[in-house]
This record gives sequence, structure tokens and C-alpha cells, in this order.
Amino acid sequence: MIRTLLGAAGALPPETATALHPADLAALLDRRAPGDAWEVLARLPLARRAETFGYLAAATQVAIAGIAPPRDLAAVISAMDADERADLWNQLDEEARAALAPALAAAEREDIRKLSSYEPGTAGAVMTSEYAVLRPDLTAREAIEALRGQAHSKETIQVAYVLSPQRRLLGTVLLEDLVLAPADRRVEALMRKDPPFVHAGDPAEAAARAIAKYDLPAIPVINGGEMMVGIVTADDAMDVAAEEATEDFHKAGGSASLGVSIREATIGLLYRKRIAWLVVLVFANVFSGAGIAAFEDVIAANVALVFFLPLLIDSGGNAGSQSATLMVRALATGEARLGDWARMLGREVSVAGLLGLTMAGAVSILGLVRGGPEIAVIVAMTMVCVVLVGSVIGLSLPFLLTKMKLDPATASAPLITSIADATGVLIYFAIASALLVG
Repeated sequence: MIRTLLGAAGALPPETATALHPADLAALLDRRAPGDAWEVLARLPLARRAETFGYLAAATQVAIAGIAPPRDLAAVISAMDADERADLWNQLDEEARAALAPALAAAEREDIRKLSSYEPGTAGAVMTSEYAVLRPDLTAREAIEALRGQAHSKETIQVAYVLSPQRRLLGTVLLEDLVLAPADRRVEALMRKDPPFVHAGDPAEAAARAIAKYDLPAIPVINGGEMMVGIVTADDAMDVAAEEATEDFHKAGGSASLGVSIREATIGLLYRKRIAWLVVLVFANVFSGAGIAAFEDVIAANVALVFFLPLLIDSGGNAGSQSATLMVRALATGEARLGDWARMLGREVSVAGLLGLTMAGAVSILGLVRGGPEIAVIVAMTMVCVVLVGSVIGLSLPFLLTKMKLDPATASAPLITSIADATGVLIYFAIASALLVG
């Protein structure tokens, strides 16, 4: 049904807009002109309109904000979750903000100002200020009543946060525990003390990892004064993890993050995001050519060496890419830290040595057939060396980039391959020159 509607060019029937899940309706509206999308949204009840608007792509939200009447748009934004409206505010230009601000309530403007003040990519930038709060002296019955009164304006009441008068985090209590506890049991006796938390300035990925590690519906966010200022929910953590994975995939492929859906990316944007790395790698590959040129005499006297060149240098690049992929993932998830480099290097050398010897045995047979015993020895020795060197480079480069405060995902497969290619050429012809000429 959804696929059929997505391909429809006519008006969207009101009953269809009402029947669809907000996420499905948003996917449908993302493919329509902003004016058509707003016309559909304007016919929905405010709560459903705001929920659907929150599911729209950022580009669609901004486009609609440019044509919707400020008062109507303000009503939608007021009904949105706090973190979603802060995200939208950050996407708007100054002119759009100036037109929208007077239509918002003072409390909402202040909440948007606070949430949008955090650096992009931090836990503060993805948190919401709509969380349930309880006092420690309340009974379970009183706490449930308090949550009933807060439920309509909070992101979740599945977990409530017990705060001191100074808004310091004392503990957390689950709604389930309140329901099952004796009615006169105090919240302070039910709460879980010293819960995990993140600071507002911590990377958003740290909040996502903590939620996954401790299996939490949300994690509290603390500011520099140790006061609780918000929560990062599990659904927002999933969005953060997806964005980080997308960014790492782009870097691993040797391109910059697009910032938009691939479907919406223009030719110019795709060109700009990909050309820089490709130009850099072109010049990096000059070193491979220079290495070949330095051994022209050896190559001319032993043409059989050329047959094995692609095979050998690609093996080094492949081994390096494998190592880099494992290390980038380990560093990103916290499985490995900078101090683990030496221990992991020793293990990688052992593994790479075994891999190199196995591959050398296979390639030496081919070398014997194509060029005789001397060529077989050369290609076997080279295979061991290039796999060792490629693996060490692939393991070490992510650690080096992390040490330099750079994203280890920048150790992309094309970069590793280019370095391993140049190194492999030098190793191959140096061994061939030593054994055939010397």
C-alpha cells in the first residue's frame, strides 16, 4: 500500500493520511513538494501533525518552515518533542528564526535556546529537557500520581529521575517498581542510586554506547555544575549510532559525509564530497610509479616479475584493509584503547606472519610455473613481507589518528591500499634486485 501511495502523483486522501503511521506518512510527504506536504499536514490534528513533522527529513522540515504561516508553524513546533524542535531551530536561517520567534511562547524560546546552544555532536545537542522528575520523600502512591500529571509533557515516564532541590541526580526509579511497591514505600527506598550518566559536553556516541551497555531506556545528562539538564533517549541514541555508522562508511570509502540522503544528493554535492580524496590518492599512487621506475633495469631483464606485481601489492592492501577495519571498529566501540597498541601489534604480527606464510606457499607454486625457482622464492618472500607490512600499517594508522585527535575512520581502505601499494612495490623489487642482480 505504501509503495503504491509513494508513486501516486495526485492528492492524498484525508482518510489515507489519518490511517497511516506518522513515520509512513512522513516518508510519503518527503517525496512531495513542500506546499503539498504542508497542505496534508494542515488537515491533521495538531498532535498528529507535530508527530509526523518530527519524522520528516531535515530538508523537508526546513522547506515547509519557509512556506508555512509562522503562527501555524509555531503551534506545530510547540507540540513537538523538545530535542526535535531544537534540531529544527538549528537548521533554520536567521530570517526564518526571526519570523518564527515572536509566535513561540517565552518558555519554549528559552528551552530551544538552551538545547541549541550545545556543540553539534555532543550529548547535550541530542538530549531532551522533557523528563519526569520525582522527590525522594514521595510515597509510591504519590509518585504515581505525580507521574500521571507529568505524562502529557514528558518524553517518557518509564523511568523517573529523583533530584535534590539543587537538581542534583540522586537516583532513578522505574514506573514498574512504583506500581509493584507497597503504596506507602518511599521513592528513596525504591530508587537505584548512582545511575550511569554522561556530561553534556561528552560525544553523543558516548551516550549511545552507555545506553547500549546498560540496556537503558534513556540516560541522564549532567552539566558542568553537576546538575541534571536532560536525557538522551534510546531512540535518539539509535539515530546517533546510525549517523556515526554512516559517517564511518563514507570515510572508509574515501569520501566525506554527504549530510543529506543519497537520493537527495545533487551531482555537484557528490562531486565535491568525493573529489578531494581521489586527488590526494592520485598523488599518493605516484610513489608506486616512482618505485617501479627505479627498478626498470631489473624489470626489463626479468619480465616475469611484472605478472606477479598486481597480485602481491593487492595482497598487502587487502591485509591492511582487514586490520584497519577491525581496529577502527574496536576503537569506535571502546573495545580497544590507545594503550592497547603494543599488545595488539604483537598479536597482529603473529597473525600476519601466519597469513603471509600460507599465501606465500600458494603463490610460490605459481611463481615456479611462471618463472622458475628464483622467481618462486622472490614472490614467496615478498608475499610474507607485504602482508606483514600491510597489516602493521592497517593496525597502527587508526591508533595514530586517534592519538592526533582525528577520526580513526579516516584510515580508509583507499588510503591503506595506496600506502601498502607503494610499500609493496619497493619491497618486491628490492628483494628481486638483491636476489637476481646481487
